[in-house]
Amino acid sequence: MTEIPTDIDATLAMLRDGGYVPDRALATVLFLSLKMGRPLFLEGEAGVGKTEIAKVLADRLGRRLIRLQCYEGLDIAGAVYEWNYAAQMIEIRAAEATGDIDREHLVDDVFSERFLIRRPLLQALDPDPAGPPILLIDELDRADEAFEAFLLEILADNQVTIPELGTIRADHPPIVIVTTNRTREIHDALKRRCLYHWIDYPNYARELEIVTTRVPAAGERLSKEIVAFVQRLRKEDLFKNPGVAETLDWATALTDLDRKSLDPQTVAETLGVLLKYQDDIGRIDAERAGVILSEIAADAAE
Repeated sequence: MTEIPTDIDATLAMLRDGGYVPDRALATVLFLSLKMGRPLFLEGEAGVGKTEIAKVLADRLGRRLIRLQCYEGLDIAGAVYEWNYAAQMIEIRAAEATGDIDREHLVDDVFSERFLIRRPLLQALDPDPAGPPILLIDELDRADEAFEAFLLEILADNQVTIPELGTIRADHPPIVIVTTNRTREIHDALKRRCLYHWIDYPNYARELEIVTTRVPAAGERLSKEIVAFVQRLRKEDLFKNPGVAETLDWATALTDLDRKSLDPQTVAETLGVLLKYQDDIGRIDAERAGVILSEIAADAAE
């Protein structure tokens, strides 16, 4: 079992070793979350690297990653547990066929753990030789508000209550990461059980370090131009700003096209990698891309 980092510097080093470029504030709250055994609530725009933290954490600690992807209508059956009704019916029919119908015994039997289908939240409470797993509750804001109530017991007490079985509690609590894109507010009752951190778009220097770390084949000149263009693009009046994930996708795409620098035509032809809405793409045509590139060149010359 890989031990958790012993201080903030070790947490920074662990994330960097996993290819994640954090700022010190993020490393600090992550270290405290691990040290205190508290869930970490990460909020920010889509594509800024919230989910990636859980993936890197699982990789560097050698733990299992259990991901609950939230969506509208998610309920206990999808997130916590459900009964294998088909197998239960077969068991009941078999008991009827043999004449072995002790109803009290049969009820206890069909509502035993062997008929229980464990969903992500319940799986996260199971013991694991590699150590407590990383439980990623991703994009919680996509789930209904009522679903948040299901999470309170597991976040506060690391346990789940199943009426037919009783309470199942983790011997060693999972490491919990909760993410949200803030499409709606999450209830205070849930936030109080977590440590909180807002992940913003990175500044130029950190985004450049991310690109050079994750897409080294892009080269120095292209990487600088990509990051400068994306940074400038986020100041435009767009419906959806590109996140770091889109920056990395664009750097990879331009490298695959064997581009060594940006030009207006290349930008216009590849904007679908960077922007995801037609109205935004329509605003940044070759002419506008040329203006932005000229502004970037002028700033670099100063």
